[in-house]
Amino acid sequence: ARLPASLQAKERVRWLEGGKQREKRSRGCSLYTARHALFPRRWLNLQEYQSKKLMQESGVAVQRFYVADTASEALEAAKRLNAKEIVLKAQILAGGRGKGVFDSGLKGGVHLTKDPAVVGELANKMLGFNLTTKQTPKDGVKVKTVMVAEALDISRETYFAILMDRSCNGPVMVGSPQGGMDIEEVAASSPELIFKEVIDIFQGVRDDQALGMAANLGFKGPLQRQAADQIKRLYDLFLKVDATQVEVNPLGETPEGQVVCFDAKINFDDNAEFRQKAVFAMDDMTESDPTEMEAAKWDLKYIGLDGNIACFVNGAGLAMATCDIIDLHGGKPANFLDLGGGVKERQVYEAFKLLTADPKVEAILVNIFGGIVNCAIIANGITKACRELELKVPLVVRLEGTNVHEAKRILTESGLPITAAENLDDAAKKAVAAIKK
Repeated sequence: ARLPASLQAKERVRWLEGGKQREKRSRGCSLYTARHALFPRRWLNLQEYQSKKLMQESGVAVQRFYVADTASEALEAAKRLNAKEIVLKAQILAGGRGKGVFDSGLKGGVHLTKDPAVVGELANKMLGFNLTTKQTPKDGVKVKTVMVAEALDISRETYFAILMDRSCNGPVMVGSPQGGMDIEEVAASSPELIFKEVIDIFQGVRDDQALGMAANLGFKGPLQRQAADQIKRLYDLFLKVDATQVEVNPLGETPEGQVVCFDAKINFDDNAEFRQKAVFAMDDMTESDPTEMEAAKWDLKYIGLDGNIACFVNGAGLAMATCDIIDLHGGKPANFLDLGGGVKERQVYEAFKLLTADPKVEAILVNIFGGIVNCAIIANGITKACRELELKVPLVVRLEGTNVHEAKRILTESGLPITAAENLDDAAKKAVAAIKK
């Protein structure tokens, strides 16, 4: 029940503005964007309990909870909660946990019980076992931690988020009285139930704005003030951790008259890592793809795909275009690898190491547009990699931009079996043709 994490902030807001615009945008969606609309990922991934801890520290109302690494710890935590009902949640970085299945035979990564003893029994079937959901690899993900929390009844569910919007040059509040479900469906079927409010970056969330949004979410009487207070605290958290999005679904109302954030997703600005060291230190890398982790060491952005033509580019937009045109010519991209701007020869070499280590790769397509990037640096990195790694698969190279003539000379005089291409279309055709030989 969340917006696709791959969409940029401006696109997220537009996503809520109606089904026709969303359908139009989806038709032009690239392979990369389409894949990530189905498989959201962030560079910084926090477990649910970690996000709730950050919220708790900012005074946001969440359920009481403990974290356990063993069944005995889970049992002890359940007793300490002294709650009428307890919810036990497996902690993995994937959605659909409630409908997941463990290789221990246990069904469901989320369980409710009133008996603390049952928590220990369930945790024993969760911890150390793989949980498979619609968002995990087919073999699932090993559960190493569980969250033991107080279960609260929800009498009403709402949706609330704060996110960065480029068109407004700052943060925007988005809310709906229809929470606990796919917000996209609400936007498509009842756009009048989506409320947006621009936040002035100098003033922050004003009292009247917070109260107005609380009213739009359907909170009444004392609950309206309570919800407004939670909204302001969520904005404080948004600023405090350098977030690009704080999304709460549901922001719920309990029969006892409490406003509680029952679930939350926080996206962070990776450029703020230098001043958010405590937050980024919580990053759970155990579930990350090893190739992506290795790429990140060299400031490379790598996403594995299912095809056999490796894409080696500079810039995310160029990467998406390259993936799409390969597909257009009947090929399948094996990855999305973005070198970025300030490229050095060593990065090119390390990128080739990553690509050639993938047994699925049967050809490599290098597509570089040298604006900030010096094409000669790319050419030197390519020739070094080809020689030292003894490249065995066909290599197609398209270079354009800064120092391109020097780059082409380097490649030509190298004597290596490199196929030159004049443009992106030509490069894609030659890469696909190389696979079919």
